Amino acid sequence: MTRPALLAVSHGTADVDGARSIAALVSRVAEALPGVEVHAAFVDVQQPDAADALAAIGGPVAIVPLLLSSGFHVHHDLHGIAAARADAAVAAPLGPDALLADVLASRLNDTGDSGAPVVLAVAGSRDERSVADAEGVAALLRTRTGRRITLAYLAARQPDLPTVLAAQPDAVVATYLLARGYFFDLARRQAGGHPLTPPLLDDRLPDGIPRALVDLVVARYTAASADLA
Repeated sequence: MTRPALLAVSHGTADVDGARSIAALVSRVAEALPGVEVHAAFVDVQQPDAADALAAIGGPVAIVPLLLSSGFHVHHDLHGIAAARADAAVAAPLGPDALLADVLASRLNDTGDSGAPVVLAVAGSRDERSVADAEGVAALLRTRTGRRITLAYLAARQPDLPTVLAAQPDAVVATYLLARGYFFDLARRQAGGHPLTPPLLDDRLPDGIPRALVDLVVARYTAASADLA
């Protein structure tokens, strides 16, 4: 029996490095799923648009949001385009998940500041569902590292990153962002002289496309495919 196609949908970015890293993740996922058609699409900035990409795929499709939390894009955009098709299912977003905490911990280890408190910088969203997701990954990272983890938001919510860093002058900033782009540039500016980890995906690094991220996307695809059985 033919397995459902995988439509991997990310936000989209104008940053060349960020776009390349996300494309590399999708390519690695395709390698991990031989025999599965893997397509990439976006909800903003880049093309193809998720709705157009879905319309071009015949047969069952598992839509995997390459997004770190619940919010407008997942619940409105992706569930919206899937609602008209009985053969399409939307997976949960990537976060929160222990695999993401593992990658964040690895990035933190590379800074060398093993005893410093950590400020987890998240993009932020007006959607209330995103708050529990941000708090969830902070809790997972706290359990994974045993370090003090404080949340800070780069947009939409408080406390913001400069406010939290003012109260913790010895902190390291862990960027909870999928790839380079607008929010990473903002985090870098606001971090000032604080150590700042690279995003979860950064193909300029030796481990820039972590196997944990590939495994997580595959797991989300597998779960959504089961909903189509």
